[in-house]
Amino acid sequence: MEADARRVSELGEFALIARLQEELGDQREALAMQAAGSRLLLGIGDDAAVWLSAAPAQIATTDTLVEGIHFPPGVPWSDLGWKSLAINVSDVAAMGGTPEYALITLALPGEFRVEDALDFYRGLAEAGRHFGVVVAGGDVVRAPQFIVTVALSGRPSIADDGTPLLLRRDGARAGDAVAVSGHLGDSAGGLRLLTSSVDCPPEAAERLRRAHLRPDPPVELGRAAVAAGLRCAIDISDGLAQDLGHVCELSGLGAVVHADRLPVSDRLRRAFPNEATALAAAGGEDYELLLTGPAGTLEELRRQVKVPLTIIGEMVAEEPHRPRFLDSRGREIALAEAGWDHFANKGQR
Repeated sequence: MEADARRVSELGEFALIARLQEELGDQREALAMQAAGSRLLLGIGDDAAVWLSAAPAQIATTDTLVEGIHFPPGVPWSDLGWKSLAINVSDVAAMGGTPEYALITLALPGEFRVEDALDFYRGLAEAGRHFGVVVAGGDVVRAPQFIVTVALSGRPSIADDGTPLLLRRDGARAGDAVAVSGHLGDSAGGLRLLTSSVDCPPEAAERLRRAHLRPDPPVELGRAAVAAGLRCAIDISDGLAQDLGHVCELSGLGAVVHADRLPVSDRLRRAFPNEATALAAAGGEDYELLLTGPAGTLEELRRQVKVPLTIIGEMVAEEPHRPRFLDSRGREIALAEAGWDHFANKGQR
């Protein structure tokens, strides 16, 4: 199909919405992945979206990506479409839930290329099919720069008596082991490669960039954790140190992390041999899960799930309520950066 060379101001709002809806295509595949108790009644094309749900509770989350703040110039629009949905899916996964319906608010400059908007929605639709999420509606507005906000709803896991079962940040207990999924730091390494010149083997560079552009949060792990009886989790979006710090603060505990246990990929070590551990501890945007619970339960969970799960430390009854990172000799490591803060940090996300 020939690319659309027009600007969105030439196409107009309603014609643009129609084209974006075409890119979403038939979403029956995503609908089929959802439980029978949840179904869409009205989607794109009416004043509001309507869906039925048999769940006694709902999970809701929202996130915004702003051009120049959350992503650098030149990022493929289809990758950004994927990521805008995936980072919200990560929040639902961290609650032990199942993502269902998304509403998309898209703000575009008048000179924005129609083809770029379509590419964005192609990536969004691909993520929807992957995660079983239906894009049920949203809004398109004019703005000085590209901004996208995704609002996502999901359903929690439910106990036999109908009680919602949730993973929460305040559910850690002294003596709990701390575990993380996947590999940490790859996304931060990928961002470095996107924004600066780094000597790195091509295959490793491609995988690191993909980790940043196309995160794949482990939804199944969140659900399995709830089923295993765990009740504490957080997604690693702002960096391990900062996100574990939230668990410490809300649970009224400290944490000890053994830096030599951090799951750091060989590709990250090859690209950043002197910074790999620091990137894993504070790089951010991994969109993996951090879980706390009895070590035996976490070990059993590790054997059940496909995603790698690594025990990296333990929760301890100590003040201040923060994580401490220790080297192989038990000495505390001072991190140059604790993680991302929207108002303290400058430059790119």
